[in-house]
Amino acid sequence: MAIKIEKKIVSYNLVSEEDKAKAAEAKVAEASTNVVQLGEPLGRPEKLVGNTYKIKTPVTEHALYITINDIVMNEGTPQEHRRPFEVFINSKNMEHFQWIVALTRVMSAVFRKGGDVTFLVEELKSVFEPSGGYFKKGGKFVPSLVAEIGEVVEQHLQEIGMLKKPGLDEHQQKLVEEKKAEYLEKHAKSGEEVNDEGFPKGAQLCKKCNTKASIIMDGCLTCLNCGESKCG
Repeated sequence: MAIKIEKKIVSYNLVSEEDKAKAAEAKVAEASTNVVQLGEPLGRPEKLVGNTYKIKTPVTEHALYITINDIVMNEGTPQEHRRPFEVFINSKNMEHFQWIVALTRVMSAVFRKGGDVTFLVEELKSVFEPSGGYFKKGGKFVPSLVAEIGEVVEQHLQEIGMLKKPGLDEHQQKLVEEKKAEYLEKHAKSGEEVNDEGFPKGAQLCKKCNTKASIIMDGCLTCLNCGESKCG
């Protein structure tokens, strides 16, 4: 098969490995000058406001105290709001000291950098303990100690308005309460025990809210805590 050359080749250059290396270095240098900074870390003011949360888990001998301090932005204006600035975790138990210090330093650095920090909640809550999680008081399953720290961060962000509080609307909540009352009244005569949260002790774990509150009602597995039902 004949190949037709449209343009006459008059000369050519050979590119050595050294030339390739120099060209790559030039590209890296050019890219570094075009880096866009997301913003300078916030400076720490003399005074911060915050909350301290206590968590007691079956996997730690002593309670953990999580302090999240906030910086007040646009103070004194209609746009005034709080955003997390730093986090500390203290406990008498020194077993987890190293990774807790590392975790809080990284989280504080993310807080100070600014921008959307709500992604930390899902990142922390998705950490699973290889040996299995545990159940909190009330029957809620927690996959790991890190996940429970994530729940505390989520609670704090909800309190300062950075995250919307989850939950049922008024109509849905009323329906769930009616279902719960109906079930408990029906089975009270049988002597079925309930836990501290008012759910039957034999209830299954709800995959949506991770609470032991799912029971068979009207032939369908229904959660008495969040209303989740396999029957829709």
